[in-house]
Amino acid sequence: MPAVLVLWDVDHTLIENGGVSKETYAGAFELLTGRPAEHRAETDGRTDLEIMTNLLARHGVEVTASHLTRLPEVLQAALAARRERLRELGHGLPGAREAITALSGVPGVVQSVLTGNIQPNAFVKVATFELHHGLDFEVGGYGSDDIVRANLVEVARKRARAKYGVDLQPSTTILIGDTIRDIQAALNGGAVAIGVATGPNTVAELLAEGAEAALPDLVDTAPLVHAVSAIQARATAA
Repeated sequence: MPAVLVLWDVDHTLIENGGVSKETYAGAFELLTGRPAEHRAETDGRTDLEIMTNLLARHGVEVTASHLTRLPEVLQAALAARRERLRELGHGLPGAREAITALSGVPGVVQSVLTGNIQPNAFVKVATFELHHGLDFEVGGYGSDDIVRANLVEVARKRARAKYGVDLQPSTTILIGDTIRDIQAALNGGAVAIGVATGPNTVAELLAEGAEAALPDLVDTAPLVHAVSAIQARATAA
């Protein structure tokens, strides 16, 4: 069977952050500019770079090279200061741990994340709820890699090829996410999409956007394993 790279979205797919993500962006804005944020960040499938540059622009702040250089530092610091708040207000989504474990049992499957979060923040969010086991964070795609989410697919694929020495193609790269932006990122980046309706979009909306399969949640792992195995089998037959 061919190797398969499964890339998980983080927020609203594996975890609920309890509003701490928006607090983190506001905190990063204040660290960056020295003034409190007056507007809430617009998230839902965007990368951290896009979220923060949009937030700066909404406040009338001209984005400079210095801002861009400092963004990873202030984002990491802002979430680190709120990790206990994340633990208190957020939670791992039902079935997320079991889903990762179940896919770890499928031969040839490598799991990581594809997220708009910068890498340190992605790890903190997942590890806070003990969901990092079975995920290889070295081969993921992160909001610190590119402002365009679709471009993160090939970033992750290249990292996985280099680390594992396997031939990964669009047909054997799977992105699992909860928004139509996740589905669009998969299709535009060269991957197969599986939707999970634990975010703002319904099963029907995720399917209509082009998801190969869409699940109401991760509580029952069997449909997810079946969908991934079917994609892997199709690649074998091709």
